[in-house]
Amino acid sequence: MDIDALREDTPGTADRVHLNNAGAGLLSRRTLKAMTTHLELEAAIGGYEAADRERERIDATYANIARLVGGRPDEIALFDNSTHAWNAAFYSIAFAPGDRILTGRAEYGSNVLAYFQVAQRTGAEVVVVPDDASGQLDTAALADLIDERTKLVGVSHVPTSGGLVNPAVEIGRITRAAGVPFLLDATQSVGQFPVDVTEIGCDMLTATGRKFLRGPRGTGFLWVRSEALEHLDPFVTEIGAATWDGERGFTWHDGARRFGTWEMSYSGVLGLDAAVRQALALGLDEIGQRATALGAYLRDRLDALPGVTTHDLGSTRCAIVTAKVAAVPTSEVAAALARQGVNVTTTFPEQTQFDTEHRGVHPLVRLSPHYYNTEAELDRAVEVIGAVARAAR
Repeated sequence: MDIDALREDTPGTADRVHLNNAGAGLLSRRTLKAMTTHLELEAAIGGYEAADRERERIDATYANIARLVGGRPDEIALFDNSTHAWNAAFYSIAFAPGDRILTGRAEYGSNVLAYFQVAQRTGAEVVVVPDDASGQLDTAALADLIDERTKLVGVSHVPTSGGLVNPAVEIGRITRAAGVPFLLDATQSVGQFPVDVTEIGCDMLTATGRKFLRGPRGTGFLWVRSEALEHLDPFVTEIGAATWDGERGFTWHDGARRFGTWEMSYSGVLGLDAAVRQALALGLDEIGQRATALGAYLRDRLDALPGVTTHDLGSTRCAIVTAKVAAVPTSEVAAALARQGVNVTTTFPEQTQFDTEHRGVHPLVRLSPHYYNTEAELDRAVEVIGAVARAAR
């Protein structure tokens, strides 16, 4: 990678150290141009007319996202965020009393709330699969817990609260062998490293545009394996999802589009497409290698600081790094970094409820570099955190 050229193409790198890519990655100039050009076209000729003129490029977004995750264009539905995409998949499953939902300790907070809502409504049961010794989901325990009552396995590939990468491929092997649907929340992994639905073997996958894909906020997508459609009944319908059949009612559109909506921000869609195409051009293998290496570099530097501990789990870790400074509130550490022009965020207990109950370490400072960051920028963040730690001793 030509890091200097990538940074030149990323206006946000000029004045700040952006280590909050797990929150929202920085837009590239090409993504920004794709969005503003379409907004200008809408202003000039009208929103409907602009969409008609750019229909070919808009439709290409489905194909490019499909290439990104190893699926087919008809298996993609677009959404305004990944939570809505995840909800569209999850709430399309019919649960009954006694059904079991298996998930992990690292599951995202909104997903957990949805599991419990459905459990309260239907009498289904939520079962949390324990971690193994490394802190990732214990696949042997998962295999033992799956039985004839298991209706779904739902897992966050990478949690919002740390650098853990759950063993999605092994989870997929287990669920396929058992014939149990597997819903993978890939919000933090798509765009950070290669994610291939064929290799993983999941039945549904959700992701966002705004994080490691470096797309705009207000974009997300759902991938649904074609064979899984017969087991899913979308929980809402509208003219973007189905066709009216008169007295006979309606017929779902083919493929995953039955989960989507008619109205969407086409400037956002084209911005997402530009970001996806940039990731494909750079290569997800190369992106993943650099992002993971930057995460490891940062984690090692922080671990070497007296009074600083990192808290990332798993045998495989990614670019997300979480840390705590002894005797210093996490909010103060984040504020000290912000004063020095370093963008980070903090974890919240309610974002990963099961992990919070199990480890009790949140809130943590969350630093998440991406491929356009430099080692010098990471050194700057380490220097600030080290100064905070020294002042507290």
